[in-house]
Amino acid sequence: MIDLLTVDFMQRALIAALLVGTVAPMVGIFLVQRRLSLIGDGMGHVALAGVAIGLVTGAAPVLTALVAAVVAAVVIELLRTRGRTNGDVALAVIFYGGIAAGVVIISKSPDGTPANLMKYLFGSILTTQRSDLYVFAGLAVLIAVTTWALRPRLFAVANDEEYARAVGIPVLPLNIVLAVLTATTVVVAMRVVGLLLISALMIVPNAASQLFARSFSSGLRWAIAFGLVSSVGGVALSYPLDTPSGGTIVLLAVGLFVVTAVVTSVVARTGSRRHEVAETHAHEHGVECGHPAVTHGDHVDYVHDGHLHAAHEGHYDEHGVHHDHPAPGDARAEPAGTRPGPTTGSKP
Repeated sequence: MIDLLTVDFMQRALIAALLVGTVAPMVGIFLVQRRLSLIGDGMGHVALAGVAIGLVTGAAPVLTALVAAVVAAVVIELLRTRGRTNGDVALAVIFYGGIAAGVVIISKSPDGTPANLMKYLFGSILTTQRSDLYVFAGLAVLIAVTTWALRPRLFAVANDEEYARAVGIPVLPLNIVLAVLTATTVVVAMRVVGLLLISALMIVPNAASQLFARSFSSGLRWAIAFGLVSSVGGVALSYPLDTPSGGTIVLLAVGLFVVTAVVTSVVARTGSRRHEVAETHAHEHGVECGHPAVTHGDHVDYVHDGHLHAAHEGHYDEHGVHHDHPAPGDARAEPAGTRPGPTTGSKP
């Protein structure tokens, strides 16, 4: 097999995949939180019309697609915010209007056929030129820097717009920025993944990371890792397999999601069998319950009849026998009334 790194177009494709795999999950994590997982598809349809305009007029398709997608992103966000139409209706109009406009406009090209759009719809590793790579790299850096700098505010808005607005965060400008970042990401990825499949690379890595990530930061890191493996691995596999790069990337991402779901499910079931449930009793441990509270790692145990009990999902886990019962005032124990105890829903 020819070494992939010695082939010029594969070098460009792998670099483009590296860029896409990094920035797509960075933007997608906020779309998942806002339940706008399909907005990438809407932006892709509008970008298709922009590509068609570029092919017909002789302009650079990347730039015309970027302009069309950014304009549509701003319009959608303004319509949604002003309440003149809801987000679903605005997205539907963009979906159908964009792809219809792309097909009609491309029919006016000298070739007179929409077949030229196929490489943009589904991706093609052969279409990534060196000049395109410079544009993609610049846009990817802009996306990454902007997303990283604004991530606390974007996170706040994505979680609760009303609260963010109440504490003085500029919600509308941030929503517009996120929409523009989404549109730009679509354009960056269209040569590698394809306009119809880019949304999957934004969403699926984040869906996989949320199966086991315990915080936003760790979820973002894992999503980027999944995105890189999917994009770079998909492009690398598509060459020897002679398959479209976009479809290969998405299938790899879906495969990683399935494997992650199965593994996390098995681990969760195995872990649930390992902990020993304490004997059933009506007493509820907590503030002023009368039993000493003992700090144990990252949680609190309560000394009950010589046993260490820890609240866990509506029951108490048995954490062993307390052989050396501390006296009141001992540094190893605190009276339950002096500190808040864990709720029965907290996990040790």
